[in-house]
Order: sequence, then C-alpha cells, then structure tokens
Amino acid sequence: MNALAATNRNFRQAARILGLDSKLEKSLLIPFREIKVECTIPKDDGTLVSYVGFRVQHDNARGPMKGGIRYHPEVDLDEVNALAQLMTWKTAVVDIPYGGAKGGIGCVPKELSKSELERLTRVFTQKIHDLIGINTDVPAPDMGTNAQTMAWILDEYSKFHGHSLAIVTGKPVDLGGSLGREAATGRGVVYATEALLAEYGKHIKDMTFAIQGFGNVGAWAARIIHERGGKVVAVSDITGAVKNQNGLDIPALLNHKEATGTLAGFSGGDAMSSDELLTHDCDVLIPCALGGVLNRENADSVKAKYIVEAANHPTDPDADEILSKKGVVILPDIYANAGGVTVSYFEWVQNIQGFMWDEEHVNRELKKYMTRAFHNLKNMCKSHNCNLRMGAFTLGVNRVARATQLRGWEA
Repeated sequence: MNALAATNRNFRQAARILGLDSKLEKSLLIPFREIKVECTIPKDDGTLVSYVGFRVQHDNARGPMKGGIRYHPEVDLDEVNALAQLMTWKTAVVDIPYGGAKGGIGCVPKELSKSELERLTRVFTQKIHDLIGINTDVPAPDMGTNAQTMAWILDEYSKFHGHSLAIVTGKPVDLGGSLGREAATGRGVVYATEALLAEYGKHIKDMTFAIQGFGNVGAWAARIIHERGGKVVAVSDITGAVKNQNGLDIPALLNHKEATGTLAGFSGGDAMSSDELLTHDCDVLIPCALGGVLNRENADSVKAKYIVEAANHPTDPDADEILSKKGVVILPDIYANAGGVTVSYFEWVQNIQGFMWDEEHVNRELKKYMTRAFHNLKNMCKSHNCNLRMGAFTLGVNRVARATQLRGWEA
C-alpha cells in the first residue's frame, strides 16, 4: 500500500471515530492547490535539460502551509500529495499554527553539480514565487535538499519581494536559521521516546535501542540517546550495519563514519546485514530511513517492544496489524518526527520578530511542545479507546476540522 493510500485510510478511520460530517470529511481530503512546473536549465556542458517540479498545498485552515522540498528521482504527484496531507495533520498534532504542503523536483541531486543545483533551485523559485509567501506557504529542506538550497530560494524570492527571511526555514544560521534546527528532528524523536517510556515507568538509560538509518535524524537520535545513558546496540544505513550488545560507542562511530563515509569496518562492533537490524533484539526500534520498511514479511520477527517512527510511514498497515496483535507499542510518525517542523516554526517566529533565541531556549521549547502533544494524544486515545496512531490522527484531524468549521467552510 503506497503512502497516499495509507494516509487516506488513516484519515478516514479518524474521521469515522470523530463522527465527522461526510461533506466536511471530503473537503478536508481535497488539496487546496496543486502546482506543476517545468524547470529548464542549461547544464555545465551547455546542453539544455528539463525537470518537473511540484508543490502541493493541502490545507490552510490553521495557518500558512508548511512542508519540505525534496530533490529525488521518484518525486511524483501522488507521493507529494500524501506528504502534504501528512503535514496538515502533523502540524495540528503538535499544535503549531500551520497547514500542510510539500514539494519536490524529480532529479538525481548526486548527478548535478553545485552550480546546476543552484540554477535548478532558482528556476523552480521563479516559477512558484507568487504562490508561496511568509503568510501563505513556507518551504523547508527535505530529502536531497539542505540549508544551502534554502539560502538560494531565499535569495531568489527576495529579488521579487524584498528581503524576506521568513520565506523558508532550515536556513544556514548566518542567514537567519535557528540554532538547534539541525538536530531538531532527532532531538524531538528522543523527547517523544522519553514521553512514551515515562508512561510505562521506564527511562532511556534502562533501555536498548536499534536505529535504522544513520543520516541526520538517526545520527542525532543515537547521539542524544547515548548521552542520556541509553544503549544503542545496532545501527544501519545504506553502507552497512553494525551491532554490539554492550552498546556501541556512538561518538566513535560518528567519527568513523565522518572519516570513511561508511559504517563498515567500525572496530567497536560486529558487522551485520542491514535487513537484520529491524528484527534485532532490542527494547526500542527506531526506523529513521525510508517508508514501508516494516511489512507483512518481517513484522512477525520484530523483537522490539516499542517502535518509534522517526521516518515517514515506515510501518505499512499489514505490519501495523501484526505488531499490534503482538502487543508492540508504535509511536506514530505524525507525532514522533514532528520535532523538525516544530523548530522550523520557532525559526519562522524568530525571523518575523527579528529576535533570535539561544539554543537552550529552542530545546526547552521543543521539549515543552513534544511533551504536551504526547499528553494530548494520550487523552484522545483514552476518550476514543484507540491506539497511539489513531490517537494522533484523531487529535490532528479534529483540530483542522474545528478550524475549518469555525472559518465557515460551506459559504
């Protein structure tokens, strides 16, 4: 089941639990606007090449639309649609005043030079600049894009609209980016995990963790868990996997990866196959990579008692069912990985105020938002007698539905 179908299914289930009016339910699913543009640029060798860019703006009932821009060969309208909708519910779950959007360009960023990427980003911005805005739609980095990409968008947008720091988030700190943004998603995952474990009277320092994906999110989550005394017993990424039942030395592993570009050959642990990681013996499994990694083939072999979804949609609905029957507690993506968009919101707020926060303040606020959202989510679980995923979806959908009704959607 693809991401769009799964998201729609979760939404419909939440709408049913909430008893939403069928007309309102239908209107909440329909995106506000879908944009498709052709971006033609000269390559460094002088040949012309054209790429397709998308921006889907899903809902703006609760505020400006917010969501990443990804550069990836498999960017298509269906995927962008699902991710835009997911952002609508995610921002509502953590109660920040945004709606959902998502965008992307179908390209292979590794095959483009820096100057080609810059030209592509600027052409894309030229095509959508009048459809995004500080109070309309605020993009951010995603797969294949980074702070530099945001700096180019800021510069190109400002040529049309004057200096506009708050037009994108995830910027370099020297250009109005927020301290703590780099680590925000991984740190948010740790705060979410702490809130979940506290519910069961447990602490990070008493648990073992397996982390799939060692990019930005996985590496930061591992680092912070390690600092808090948790044992990270296995880590994997596309270059390989490494395990150590006594706990990996995460700072040493980060240095090794920095130096060699791979997890393979790390002396502080034994190599294992990347596929084994998901079924490795641990208390908490944190998938931080791609969607759909837990499915009906491997769900039955999962040994973890808790799964914290740091990736988007890592558990497909079949696996969800199998794991629930086994009594595995799954902390859903629309809550668990919302740390990134929450600190994006803090960055936007700082830019609008022209007043920057120190990193302690950012982290303190992030912890407050993540902890409060968890308690709100648990209250939804109690009042509707549902699991954490439906607790999160009902919480998010209910907030968007209320805002939509209050604004008068039938007029």
